[in-house]
Amino acid sequence: MNNRALISVYNKDGIIELATFLAGAGWEILSTGGTAKYLSDNKIPVIDVSAVTGFPECLDGRVKTLHPAVHAGILACRDEPAHMETLEKLKIETIDLVCVNLYPFFEKVREGLTEDATIEFIDIGGPAMLRSAAKNFNDVVVLTDPEDYAKVIAGLTAGKSPGNVPVELKKRLAGKVFNLTSAYDASVSRFLLETDSPEAEYPLYFPLSMKKGPSLRYGANSHQGAALYLDTSSGGAISGMEQLHGKEMGFNNIRDMDIAWKAACAFSGAGLEQYIPGVEKMASCVAVKHNTPCGIALGDTLLEAFEKTHACDPVSIFGGIIACTVPVDAATANKLKDIFLEIVIAPNFDESALDILKKKKDLRLIRAKKPPSDEREFFSIDGGLVVQDTDRKLLDKWDVVTRASPAPEDIPDLVFGMRAVSFVKSNAIMVIKDLAATGIGGGQVNRIWSTEQALERSAAVTGADNPARVLASDAFFPFPDGVEAAAVSGIKAIIQPGGSINDKLVIEACDRLGLAMVFTGTRHFRD
Repeated sequence: MNNRALISVYNKDGIIELATFLAGAGWEILSTGGTAKYLSDNKIPVIDVSAVTGFPECLDGRVKTLHPAVHAGILACRDEPAHMETLEKLKIETIDLVCVNLYPFFEKVREGLTEDATIEFIDIGGPAMLRSAAKNFNDVVVLTDPEDYAKVIAGLTAGKSPGNVPVELKKRLAGKVFNLTSAYDASVSRFLLETDSPEAEYPLYFPLSMKKGPSLRYGANSHQGAALYLDTSSGGAISGMEQLHGKEMGFNNIRDMDIAWKAACAFSGAGLEQYIPGVEKMASCVAVKHNTPCGIALGDTLLEAFEKTHACDPVSIFGGIIACTVPVDAATANKLKDIFLEIVIAPNFDESALDILKKKKDLRLIRAKKPPSDEREFFSIDGGLVVQDTDRKLLDKWDVVTRASPAPEDIPDLVFGMRAVSFVKSNAIMVIKDLAATGIGGGQVNRIWSTEQALERSAAVTGADNPARVLASDAFFPFPDGVEAAAVSGIKAIIQPGGSINDKLVIEACDRLGLAMVFTGTRHFRD
């Protein structure tokens, strides 16, 4: 009895080399549809699967290999006499190698096809054959990744039997099958639940489908390993980033890039035009260090936005990341080159800017092609994930709760501040002037410390003669002490969610000190 291989692949990379080797070693090759034609066109002898099943392909190719003559030939345990007797009785021959890769559902689900068109790229027969072969890995070699073809060829070179392939390799190849099919099924599940069942946003089993991305240098610390995985269904902004220059990424770089790009893009398409006239035409710039902004600003030009961002905290920006929403020009690049930065992210870079920045050999230059798109956020816990909706809402209301109202010229800064402070680690306070943070306090365990930190930083930036007038808080003030500190520093208007049991005391403090306060009804805690 000849060894038999079943080959049915969508991705034909390397398949001629594998099939040529097998045919040369005396193997019979079974195949289907387009793969059979491709192999025949390349002078490789092929037996059509329908000759084995006695049944033609049907239903526009939906049914090809779903037949006992295929699956019994794969699943039979060769050292189980009853199995082999059954095959002999049914005149079924064993299949000793299965090479299958799947319809490109991962890619097609991102193309925005109609639901019916997308469903046609859900592979049924391919995963079924792979799973059968992987279950019976002791007797069957299973391949789904072209990167593994050479390893199997090397194992078979010693002889014609699948037994010449080390069992450790066969087991690992089987594990790769279930790794692939679980991700594939999760992607299909997510597509169907999101398409047909909005109420199943948080299903009983959460369908995560991730594929390993570019290698990372190390984790948060150099002794920790790390890997980047990207969503197969959407990919998100990170998958659309192209590194133009600089050294390999690390875990911290990826996390900082994520928050930097999200914060930089937060002022576009967010419905802010009614509060900040012309915002859609402005350049946004943010500096991030240790996963939290240390400067953020809007400007009519990128140079203006960057200079305001840098002024907020020229110390902490050292070793940080800059993200901006317009192409980097030469004028801005000349400023950036004088600072030690890890990464600069932008939609593009002028050629002159690239020439300037590439002189810094380690500086990573990232071209961002996609806006942030994540609808959910994931946080690991020991043994699981916590999943939540992405915080996209700005405010529920605009409720002036004090006797004084904000001056019209302060409203753009109030709204800018509430949007920007939502990217700072809680407890988060931001002092704002002219659509730029002048002081940021975050990551403290009480709000007064964050307030004092932000006010102190702002005073150093603006000077005593022209202090910032606006302060934003990501959550309510639990006590009047924050308001009192703000008034001493020259703040005239505060924006915050409200909702404290001490709101009345906080409002009374504002009225006593002549401050305006706006409640938004929307909290913006960030881990």
